[in-house]
Amino acid sequence: MKILTELLGLEDVKVISHCLHSGIGMILQTESKTSPSICPNCGTKSHRLHQNHRHIIKDLPFGEKPVFLEINRRQFKCEKCQRPFSENLDFVKKKRTYTKRLAHKIIQEVLENDIHSIASKGIVTTEEIERMLKDASEELSDSKPLNLKRLGIDEIALVKGKGNYCAVLVDIDTSKLIAILGDRTQTIIRETLLEWGVEVLERIEEVSIDLWRGYKNLVTELMPNAQVVADRFHVMTQINKELDTQRKRERRNVEELIKKSKLADDKAEYELILEGLKNSIYPLLKNEDNLNNEQLNKLIQVKNVSPILKVMHELKEKIRKIFNKTNDWYTGVFKLGMWLSRAKKYFPNSNNTIIRWFDEIIAYFDNGTTSGKVEGINNKLKLIKRSGYGFRNFENFRVRCLLNWHLNY
Repeated sequence: MKILTELLGLEDVKVISHCLHSGIGMILQTESKTSPSICPNCGTKSHRLHQNHRHIIKDLPFGEKPVFLEINRRQFKCEKCQRPFSENLDFVKKKRTYTKRLAHKIIQEVLENDIHSIASKGIVTTEEIERMLKDASEELSDSKPLNLKRLGIDEIALVKGKGNYCAVLVDIDTSKLIAILGDRTQTIIRETLLEWGVEVLERIEEVSIDLWRGYKNLVTELMPNAQVVADRFHVMTQINKELDTQRKRERRNVEELIKKSKLADDKAEYELILEGLKNSIYPLLKNEDNLNNEQLNKLIQVKNVSPILKVMHELKEKIRKIFNKTNDWYTGVFKLGMWLSRAKKYFPNSNNTIIRWFDEIIAYFDNGTTSGKVEGINNKLKLIKRSGYGFRNFENFRVRCLLNWHLNY
């Protein structure tokens, strides 16, 4: 019994008997090492046993053998306030059929897999796992991000292609998920931010967002000391999109000319241009510094057959270098202004967007704040979503996401 007590490793609990049931596992009967218990109502130490409450709970297995504990949550009657109470057992929550340490182990496994695959092992049921996740979410540290300085706001699609999104709030400095909300509407996000309290919101210095005015309006309304920073990667995404649109347009135009051409020389010339435009999406849109030799040769070929794409690509690379190499807002204003004057003809849509968001884009040059870490977290959330088909609703998905960043086991 002494060896089993040591192997069990639960403080203030000793094993008084054991038995092994074929097809079930090992059952250890335990009892508390201490005689009295503390009254939760008045704090008085009580020795007056009122009645015993014995029941079976699940514990960590010994090797391949399932282990069950027969525990006795004794009920006392307080000698001072005369009120009955059940003793507190540190290793198991009240009204639970498993130990805390088993719950911790199961949660770790679920975070790496999914509910159904873990439940299929037969140790715990799907319902017990969902209860473990709910309990763990309630034990998370204070949901208010008290030391938050730089906030990132973005969204991910709950179901790809269906148009329903959830908002993602991230602490950029710690790269931790703060909250994931069931929708990205201003109303839902505002409710969450207001729950943080004025003290938290007033300490936020920067908020990185994509180019959606709804986010900007929320920051302006609720965070008086925060600078809105337009994420540079969303700016580059729009520029790349406009460049790719021109690439597709030129290819369609050349294909039409080939169909209409009646002269063999003209047709051969157009086919040469078309050959240069084919398979050019990655050489044009990818950062030039990251191109391999084959892609660099293709880029040269594209520039030779399309003067417009040549200029647009150079402008795209120019603004990327402005973001990468400019360390102060004053220089950033000057360089970005020069870029806008030249790019107006080639990137009219991006030009107008940058002008509308000029102050927020220039704010990037102060501290280099971007949503890069937010995008990294979004990618992990997408992996969780794909492996989390065992979750029956958004709340379970939200809990699992938060536990990945906040649960320390």
